[in-house]
Amino acid sequence: MSTSPMQVSEARRFQQLRGHLSYLKLNDAAEALNRVLDQARTERMSLTAALERLLEIEVEATEARKLAARERFACLPEPWTLADFDFAAQPGVDEKLIRDLATLRFLDDASNVLFVGPPGVGKTMLSVALGQAAVDAGHRVYFTTAAELAAKCHKAALEGRWKTCMRFFAGPKLLIIDELGYLPLPEDGASALFQVINQRYLKSSTILRTNVGIADWAGAFGDATVAAAMLDRLLHRAAVAGIDGPSYRLRGHQNQADATRKGVNARVS
Repeated sequence: MSTSPMQVSEARRFQQLRGHLSYLKLNDAAEALNRVLDQARTERMSLTAALERLLEIEVEATEARKLAARERFACLPEPWTLADFDFAAQPGVDEKLIRDLATLRFLDDASNVLFVGPPGVGKTMLSVALGQAAVDAGHRVYFTTAAELAAKCHKAALEGRWKTCMRFFAGPKLLIIDELGYLPLPEDGASALFQVINQRYLKSSTILRTNVGIADWAGAFGDATVAAAMLDRLLHRAAVAGIDGPSYRLRGHQNQADATRKGVNARVS
């Protein structure tokens, strides 16, 4: 069977169109071209609708890749969201404040958030949930512990990469520093932490989680001057969420244990 000139022309146009899309690195659109053309023919879509659908596929794929890259960079320890937090189980949390922080308006003002309270009350989970919300909203986020931050800064100083290290920590729209006060910082640790906070002052937001009350920072960090300077910058624009309630983590473990026992008893009976 011979092929008509019109069929040859259409086939050539199809291959050229795919080639153009690939050349422009619109690879997902190129892969979807045949499917979209079939859909357009079947549903009698207009040229505008078909083009919109083709580009929508490329945009969705691009956004998915960007989200995956932001999530990898963020290094969040768990995929927690605010929906995972049981406010009823932790009456020590100011839910209204947390809901307001979840709007991410504090990022627009380069404001900070301090979660202060004993271990296990939900500080890390809330910090990570706000971080995940920021990632989902398109912001660059980075999670680290205070000890890890101090170690990276110390290593950078020894290797002559101090300015590069400071630029790295100054870069994210939101920096989350976990476990401040849980482990003693090395001699230069408090100074490095101050330098990072100073680099971000009035430019980007920091969430800091600590079990050390603000009044006790001078003693905890061993340098009253550095502690005072750090607090001055952190609290200039900040929301302080003091959590002094029952252990949220232990309650979760208890609920899980209770559910397991109920399941075992049900099988036995």
